[in-house]
Amino acid sequence: MDTSADSDDGHLRVDSVTGVPLELAIAGPGGRSYAFIIDFHIRVLFAVGWAFGFSLWLRVYTDAGEEPPLALVLAAFLPPLAVYLLYHPVLELVMAGRTPGKRMAGIRIVTLDGMVPGAGAIVLRNLFRFVDGLPVLYIAGLVTTILSRRNQRIGDFAAGTLLIYDAPDQAEGIAGLARAGANRGLTTGAAELVEDLIERWSTLDPEYRLELARRLLARLDPDGAAARETMLNDANALAALQSTLGGIR
Repeated sequence: MDTSADSDDGHLRVDSVTGVPLELAIAGPGGRSYAFIIDFHIRVLFAVGWAFGFSLWLRVYTDAGEEPPLALVLAAFLPPLAVYLLYHPVLELVMAGRTPGKRMAGIRIVTLDGMVPGAGAIVLRNLFRFVDGLPVLYIAGLVTTILSRRNQRIGDFAAGTLLIYDAPDQAEGIAGLARAGANRGLTTGAAELVEDLIERWSTLDPEYRLELARRLLARLDPDGAAARETMLNDANALAALQSTLGGIR
């Protein structure tokens, strides 16, 4: 996918490699808040449960009048803190822009051109949670989400991301592309371009789709572009595209 533009009906229109735009519904404050509440409760329940379990262990030492080992004290408090702070960035990386809460709410994070965000964007977006949380209860983030045209919070502006409503089949497809790209040494964006062209192959003019295939394959493998130019034709172009995903389709 190459460029994007907002529409007036709450959608992000993304130009695909085939020239047929895709429409992504932008998630509003309600969907975002619902996902956040679910994720917040997951983090809190884990932290409270972990700390409570270790507090019972620590009580064995205090009841006996002994000082508990420092390692045990750290084990009681550091893991819940780490989970609370790292929950969003780690899961958003692993789940291709989602968390359990976002998945239940049917939303995901994408870049402004509709791609799955990279590690840098996800980390930056989550660092700004400390700003969005000011002064309390995420008031700054909520106000920004309500007032901004794309329903973005401050962290989204900083990272160049936004949240979209995600159909179940589309969600699994994007996650699969992320895995396919990693397995074949492709970026998620490159894998998505290949998938997009494969899905629209039968609807495109043969000469046009062949030219698109040549350009895309040359972009993915510049070293083999010259040899492929003489070998690639409409009969084998589709197979060449499919092979770049390693048969994961």
